[in-house]
Amino acid sequence: MGQLTIPDAAIVYIDTSIVIYTVENHPDYWQLLQPLWSKLRNREVQIFSSELLILEALVRPIRDNNQQLLDDYERFLSLGGIRLIPINQTIVREAAQLRATSNLRTPDAIHVATAINTSSTLFLSNDRRLPPIPNLSVIVLQDVLES
Repeated sequence: MGQLTIPDAAIVYIDTSIVIYTVENHPDYWQLLQPLWSKLRNREVQIFSSELLILEALVRPIRDNNQQLLDDYERFLSLGGIRLIPINQTIVREAAQLRATSNLRTPDAIHVATAINTSSTLFLSNDRRLPPIPNLSVIVLQDVLES
């Protein structure tokens, strides 16, 4: 099992899966993500995501009427530290450009466009379908586990 290495002073963009794995204590990924959260607590990194994360993370607890899980997400998101960026016209236009030039689905294009807009240096995900993104290192959790 590999180890997640996040450089000091990194600007890290996380997609929704990272929050899901953390809140739901995913057996494969929860421990792997602890260096990220430790660096955040120590203010060694900045972490960004899109407000789209809220929609994506809350669907299942709402659908399953799982109030405990919904409360867990709300509590995690209220801790601060992760800067949630609103979806604005600049991001939507960049996402449209990304969709037009790649196979990204709309939610992924919004995440990537937001990462670009925040000048993120790392994009943390578990989506192997993400294409190479100029000036942005994509880290796929499963690849880290398998390394």
